[in-house]
Amino acid sequence: MSMCPLCNGMSSIESQCSSCQGQMVDQGRLLDYFDDYSAYLDIEGMKLFDGIENDQRDHQCPHVFYCSNCQKEDTVLIQEV
Repeated sequence: MSMCPLCNGMSSIESQCSSCQGQMVDQGRLLDYFDDYSAYLDIEGMKLFDGIENDQRDHQCPHVFYCSNCQKEDTVLIQEV
C-alpha cells in the first residue's frame, strides 16, 4: 500500500508559480474539493473519477497549490511512497 507524504505529514514541498514566480501553497488533495463527502470516501476509488489519467496506477496524489500573488491554482501530482 502506498501513501501520500504530504497528506500524512511526512514531507512538504515548495512550488513556484509558473505565472508570477511567487510561492505556491499546498491547499490539500484535489479529491477533497469534489463535494462535501469526498474527503470521507475511498481515496483509490475516487482516483478513478478525478479526471487525471493514471494517477491511481502510478501511485500519485493530486494536490491543489495556490498562489496568493496572482490567484493561480495548479494541480501537482505528488509521488506516493
